[in-house]
Amino acid sequence: MIQIVDKQNCCGCYACYNICPTKCIHMQSDVEGFGYPVVEIDECTECGLCEQVCPILEDKTAGNYEPLAYACINNNETIRLESSSGGLFSLIAEQVIDDGGVVFGANFNENFEVEHSCVEIKGELEKFRGSKYVQSRIGETYKQAKQLLKSGRKALFTGTPCQIDGLKSYLGKFYSNLLCVDIVCHGVPSPGVWKKYVDYRQAKASSAAQRISFRRKDDGWKRYSVSFLFENNTEYRKTLNKDLYMRAFLKNVCLRPSCYACQFKTIHRQSDITLADFWGIDHMLPDMDDDKGTSLIFVNSKAGQAMIEKIADKMKFKEVDINEAVKYNSAAIKSVDTNSNREKFFEELHKLTFDELVKKYCTDKLSIRVKRKIKAVLKKILMKVRLFGLAKKAAGRK
Repeated sequence: MIQIVDKQNCCGCYACYNICPTKCIHMQSDVEGFGYPVVEIDECTECGLCEQVCPILEDKTAGNYEPLAYACINNNETIRLESSSGGLFSLIAEQVIDDGGVVFGANFNENFEVEHSCVEIKGELEKFRGSKYVQSRIGETYKQAKQLLKSGRKALFTGTPCQIDGLKSYLGKFYSNLLCVDIVCHGVPSPGVWKKYVDYRQAKASSAAQRISFRRKDDGWKRYSVSFLFENNTEYRKTLNKDLYMRAFLKNVCLRPSCYACQFKTIHRQSDITLADFWGIDHMLPDMDDDKGTSLIFVNSKAGQAMIEKIADKMKFKEVDINEAVKYNSAAIKSVDTNSNREKFFEELHKLTFDELVKKYCTDKLSIRVKRKIKAVLKKILMKVRLFGLAKKAAGRK
């Protein structure tokens, strides 16, 4: 029976929830808004399957395939601009659907909660495009994927590295008709924090949201914007360094405990393909940098390489040194640092407004001190200039 003693040892992948034969495990949100498995002891048969499929508890063996890295850009400019980086997810997903398969990914539901679902029509892929900086609820999609795979259908499953490991552990065997794509993940923020932010934005706009995007490229790919379009036809849009939610996210103050010691950040992954933003493209391949988005991909298996070859004519791509590329995207192999304000942030999550929370716990105090010193120095300089001017006037009158 699975028991979560240290929350850092649970990534919330839903593998235990999906595998339980008696359905006695349910995912329950804690005070921080993260889901953890809770076992109904009276219904548990102590079969041990939940512990066996836990990707954190299982012993991982690295594959013998040495990954390759590529810089990629989708030739379809429209889809590229709708995507977080170079639009490679769409090319892969469309190919799977063309091959008669289904695609699993993360999307917003009607309440702008992030959850996994599946589609088999190209026109519905748009809901999976673009980053969602919130932990997605897997629900029963592992079960759905298994049923489809057993029936012989091809399936693409996309998610964070821990979700892909959770799926692989749940399946328990190799399926040649399964393609897995993960991402280079910074860490997953709390769904509870995200809900508070959505409520805050809707209250500020006095209207319900009808569209939310984390990665608008109107100000460029490198300075992407968070956008809320509301039903009253107003829009909120701020670049990543000015948006309150993104400031909390990038300050590592609202991430899941397991993200600070992630066991899935490595070059050798369980997925077939890894997708990421190609930060550093301006240094490594400036000819592929137009600030509209370039994807960095790791090809982690023969199946992944076969897919890239299949879609090669639909994209611009160049192979790069994977170790050099990772230097600009350390999130691929390194966990984020714990923010010392994290505990206090969550203690006051339900006491302060969202802007008060971010101002109190996500502001760089050093920067404030530096700004105060600069203001003080400028004030002294201005005073000296004024005194010099007065002295000059006085000398001119003599």
